[in-house]
Amino acid sequence: MAILLNIDTTEETASVCLSENANCIKTAIHTDQRDHAAWLHSAIASLLHNAGLMARDIQAVAVSIGPGSYTGLRVGLSAAKGLCYALNIPLITINSLELVAYVAKNSNTDLIWPMIDARRMEVFTALYDKSLMEINPPHAAILTEISFSALLTENKIAFCGSGSKKLQNLLSHHHAFFSEAKASAADMAHISSQCYQEKNFAELAYTEPLYIKEFYSPSRKPLT
Repeated sequence: MAILLNIDTTEETASVCLSENANCIKTAIHTDQRDHAAWLHSAIASLLHNAGLMARDIQAVAVSIGPGSYTGLRVGLSAAKGLCYALNIPLITINSLELVAYVAKNSNTDLIWPMIDARRMEVFTALYDKSLMEINPPHAAILTEISFSALLTENKIAFCGSGSKKLQNLLSHHHAFFSEAKASAADMAHISSQCYQEKNFAELAYTEPLYIKEFYSPSRKPLT
């Protein structure tokens, strides 16, 4: 039975979760994005204490790797790496967009299109089918009134995540469905457990946050 620590500092709300065999044992949430770094380590210590566990009981640490808040990603990954190094345990990285898609998956739709709010009308996004197979990899995009029009003609699409609220104000289509589901570290438990069983671990020394630096490139084009 593996005890895993799950960390998500991707967006405004940060969360940590202790899980065992894909089941959440204890969780903690923090809503002040300016204070995530100061909160995180004390929250982990409190979770372990309340669960009657020691740091040495953790078999692996899973962290949301991005895309998302530049500072938040660094905070989460730095903490995860430090714990893995100190405890000599594996690091598991989970794509933030895949996590959002997992929470919002709906068998009634053909595709899942998670979005994380970036700035103005821009989002970090990717495309998955309903079995969570990646169709388009994570990238940055600008939302317009004609975004997704071609795919919506033949596919029912579930739009989800913080960035989808901006699209909802632009898009009205009978094949477009908008999910209010929000992802947290507790939702990471299933994915991190599967990664642990499959020994799908990240390289501790060389893993970096998925910033998607194309977001800052003036050459990016709107979605069509």
